[in-house]
Amino acid sequence: MADHVVSAKDVLLKESSSIRHAADRLDGTFNDLIEAILHSDSRVVVCGMGKSGHIAKKIFATFVSTGTPSMFLHPAEAFHGDLGMILSQDIVIAISNSGETEEVLKLIPFLKDNDNLIISLTGNP
Repeated sequence: MADHVVSAKDVLLKESSSIRHAADRLDGTFNDLIEAILHSDSRVVVCGMGKSGHIAKKIFATFVSTGTPSMFLHPAEAFHGDLGMILSQDIVIAISNSGETEEVLKLIPFLKDNDNLIISLTGNP
Protein backbone atom coordinates (compact mmCIF):
# COMPACT_ATOMS: atom_id res chain seq x y z
CA MET A 1 0.00 0.00 0.00
CA ALA A 2 1.32 3.45 -0.96
CA ASP A 3 2.32 5.92 1.72
CA HIS A 4 0.48 9.06 0.59
CA VAL A 5 1.97 11.16 3.39
CA VAL A 6 5.49 10.45 2.09
CA SER A 7 4.38 11.31 -1.45
CA ALA A 8 2.71 14.53 -0.31
CA LYS A 9 5.78 15.59 1.67
CA ASP A 10 8.00 14.86 -1.34
CA VAL A 11 5.83 17.04 -3.58
CA LEU A 12 5.78 19.89 -1.05
CA LEU A 13 9.56 19.76 -0.60
CA LYS A 14 10.12 19.87 -4.37
CA GLU A 15 7.69 22.77 -4.76
CA SER A 16 9.22 24.73 -1.88
CA SER A 17 12.66 24.24 -3.41
CA SER A 18 11.36 25.61 -6.72
CA ILE A 19 9.89 28.64 -4.97
CA ARG A 20 13.22 29.30 -3.18
CA HIS A 21 15.03 29.03 -6.53
CA ALA A 22 12.59 31.50 -8.12
CA ALA A 23 13.04 33.91 -5.20
CA ASP A 24 16.82 33.78 -5.62
CA ARG A 25 16.48 34.83 -9.27
CA LEU A 26 14.49 38.01 -8.54
CA ASP A 27 16.41 41.22 -9.13
CA GLY A 28 15.86 44.89 -9.93
CA THR A 29 14.24 44.01 -13.24
CA PHE A 30 11.34 42.44 -11.35
CA ASN A 31 10.89 45.65 -9.37
CA ASP A 32 10.92 47.72 -12.57
CA LEU A 33 8.25 45.51 -14.15
CA ILE A 34 6.00 45.69 -11.09
CA GLU A 35 6.35 49.48 -11.04
CA ALA A 36 5.44 49.61 -14.74
CA ILE A 37 2.28 47.59 -14.07
CA LEU A 38 1.34 49.66 -11.01
CA HIS A 39 1.75 52.96 -12.86
CA SER A 40 0.26 51.90 -16.19
CA ASP A 41 -2.75 53.76 -17.54
CA SER A 42 -3.63 50.81 -19.74
CA ARG A 43 -4.23 47.08 -19.36
CA VAL A 44 -2.16 44.04 -18.61
CA VAL A 45 -2.70 41.48 -21.37
CA VAL A 46 -1.82 37.94 -20.30
CA CYS A 47 -1.35 35.15 -22.84
CA GLY A 48 -0.27 31.53 -22.97
CA MET A 49 -1.13 28.18 -24.59
CA GLY A 50 -2.04 24.86 -22.96
CA LYS A 51 -1.11 24.63 -19.27
CA SER A 52 0.61 28.02 -19.56
CA GLY A 53 -2.72 29.34 -20.83
CA HIS A 54 -4.44 28.08 -17.68
CA ILE A 55 -1.81 29.89 -15.60
CA ALA A 56 -2.29 33.01 -17.73
CA LYS A 57 -6.05 32.88 -17.11
CA LYS A 58 -5.44 32.63 -13.35
CA ILE A 59 -3.08 35.62 -13.43
CA PHE A 60 -5.64 37.56 -15.49
CA ALA A 61 -8.39 36.68 -12.99
CA THR A 62 -6.20 37.80 -10.08
CA PHE A 63 -5.46 41.13 -11.79
CA VAL A 64 -9.17 41.69 -12.40
CA SER A 65 -10.05 40.85 -8.79
CA THR A 66 -7.54 43.44 -7.56
CA GLY A 67 -8.87 46.15 -9.87
CA THR A 68 -6.01 46.00 -12.36
CA PRO A 69 -7.38 46.44 -15.89
CA SER A 70 -6.52 43.19 -17.62
CA MET A 71 -7.49 40.76 -20.36
CA PHE A 72 -6.59 37.23 -21.43
CA LEU A 73 -5.45 36.74 -25.03
CA HIS A 74 -5.36 33.24 -26.51
CA PRO A 75 -2.28 33.30 -28.79
CA ALA A 76 -3.85 31.08 -31.46
CA GLU A 77 -6.97 33.28 -31.59
CA ALA A 78 -4.83 36.42 -31.80
CA PHE A 79 -4.16 35.89 -35.49
CA HIS A 80 -7.82 35.30 -36.25
CA GLY A 81 -9.04 38.77 -35.33
CA ASP A 82 -8.05 39.31 -31.70
CA LEU A 83 -4.77 41.21 -32.26
CA GLY A 84 -6.79 44.39 -32.72
CA MET A 85 -7.70 44.30 -29.03
CA ILE A 86 -4.10 45.02 -28.00
CA LEU A 87 -3.39 48.73 -27.56
CA SER A 88 0.12 50.14 -27.85
CA GLN A 89 0.03 51.18 -24.18
CA ASP A 90 -0.84 47.67 -22.97
CA ILE A 91 1.68 45.62 -21.03
CA VAL A 92 1.81 42.03 -22.28
CA ILE A 93 2.78 39.07 -20.10
CA ALA A 94 3.60 36.15 -22.40
CA ILE A 95 3.84 32.76 -20.69
CA SER A 96 5.55 29.70 -22.16
CA ASN A 97 7.09 26.96 -20.03
CA SER A 98 9.44 25.89 -22.83
CA GLY A 99 10.05 29.41 -24.08
CA GLU A 100 9.47 27.99 -27.56
CA THR A 101 5.68 27.89 -27.93
CA GLU A 102 5.11 28.73 -31.59
CA GLU A 103 1.86 30.66 -31.12
CA VAL A 104 3.35 32.81 -28.37
CA LEU A 105 6.57 33.45 -30.31
CA LYS A 106 4.57 34.55 -33.36
CA LEU A 107 3.06 37.35 -31.25
CA ILE A 108 6.40 38.92 -30.35
CA PRO A 109 7.12 40.75 -33.65
CA PHE A 110 3.63 42.29 -33.62
CA LEU A 111 4.02 43.35 -29.98
CA LYS A 112 7.43 44.90 -30.69
CA ASP A 113 6.06 46.79 -33.71
CA ASN A 114 3.13 47.89 -31.54
CA ASP A 115 5.54 49.26 -28.88
CA ASN A 116 4.15 47.04 -26.12
CA LEU A 117 6.15 46.34 -22.99
CA ILE A 118 6.61 42.55 -23.11
CA ILE A 119 7.15 40.52 -19.96
CA SER A 120 8.04 36.88 -20.57
CA LEU A 121 7.57 34.12 -18.03
CA THR A 122 9.30 30.88 -18.92
CA GLY A 123 10.68 27.79 -17.28
CA ASN A 124 13.55 27.85 -19.77
CA PRO A 125 15.35 31.19 -19.50
